[in-house]
Amino acid sequence: MHATYLWVKTAHLLFVISWMAAVFYLPRILVNLAETEGQVEVAARLKLMGRRLYRFGHVMFGAAFVLGLVLWLGYRVIDGFPTMVGPGSGWMHAKLALVALMFAHYIVGGRWLKRLDRGGTLPSGFRLRLFNELPLLALVPVIWLVLAKPF
Repeated sequence: MHATYLWVKTAHLLFVISWMAAVFYLPRILVNLAETEGQVEVAARLKLMGRRLYRFGHVMFGAAFVLGLVLWLGYRVIDGFPTMVGPGSGWMHAKLALVALMFAHYIVGGRWLKRLDRGGTLPSGFRLRLFNELPLLALVPVIWLVLAKPF
């Protein structure tokens, strides 16, 4: 296996894991914010944490995305680089669709956070708890698709 490929894949996985941490934690911050009624200082701290986490998540997603493109299309510019393009790579399209849904989920969480800064409100704590579980429902099939490569 090409050494560059292994390093790119290692870095890609590192950034994906970092992004997923933000994907899982941002909704928890939103749940806590929804339940801070009358606790102005706590809400201010949580908003700050949420904004910083949201920015961090975007940087991690961007790095994972760029490295993912290199993994997907690097064979075109790096001699000896393995390819994931061709027959039997339908799993990749399914995985990318699920990742796009997770990214959209992340954006929705960020918009709710920004809405608070403009004086808006959040959904109920119960709805936010449900929202918190959605990325797991997408991540499990993503992992399965990557490992099994079923089509």
